[in-house]
Amino acid sequence: MFDLTGKIALVTGAASGIGEAAAKTLACAGAFVYVADLDVPNGRRVAAEIHKKGRFGDFVELDVANDDDCRSIAEIVHTEQGKLDILVNNAGIGHVGTIREATAYDLDRLYAVNVRGMFNLTKAFIDGMIERKHGVIVNTASIGGVVAIKERLAYCTTKFAVVGFTKCLALDHALQGIRANAICPGRVETEFVKKRIAEYPDPQKAYEEMTATQAIGRMATPEEIAASILYLASDEAAFVTGTAFEIDGGFSVGK
Repeated sequence: MFDLTGKIALVTGAASGIGEAAAKTLACAGAFVYVADLDVPNGRRVAAEIHKKGRFGDFVELDVANDDDCRSIAEIVHTEQGKLDILVNNAGIGHVGTIREATAYDLDRLYAVNVRGMFNLTKAFIDGMIERKHGVIVNTASIGGVVAIKERLAYCTTKFAVVGFTKCLALDHALQGIRANAICPGRVETEFVKKRIAEYPDPQKAYEEMTATQAIGRMATPEEIAASILYLASDEAAFVTGTAFEIDGGFSVGK
């Protein structure tokens, strides 16, 4: 089950959080994984930890918002491996605020990474996938791409766009051997989230409020989200495409 031996994968935003867990999970399942991120020290750390487990991968520095960067990475991957089987578009950034607090700059900044970044990198690899009649694309959206979240206007706007982008990819290329799905996590207890919670006036209260938004009363671990990415990337999900896969602990139940 979920054997990725011989597969080549690339995970963006892989230096921490969900991306790090996804890169390690795919590597443990047998894939060669490109750990892609702007955070060079932590990206190299993740690649080194993959090697320590006897698995295979490499770090590549990548700014998904830079179209030239994306084309260059695609050339590197195709030169070194001859293909890319699995593309995990996970890199993303957030913003807190209503339309009154958000500026046009904020929206453009989020759009550049969360939406345009996926467009750039997918476009760089899609022709090779079409030529081989094989490819899996997993895009990290959010439960905020399925239901509205209070005071997350700019963020939700981009994540709703990710879900639409994914569905269009799936429909356009289903007969060319390409599957595209989006994962829509609820709140995930990453190191980034922990640091943000620590900045609140009452961190314990903030933590309790965030965990309470999930019906099961806790946040997800990055590894739980990575397990869903592994499933969607595997041959076991061969009949799954165009989905917005909600992994939210019941966040959206009743909404």
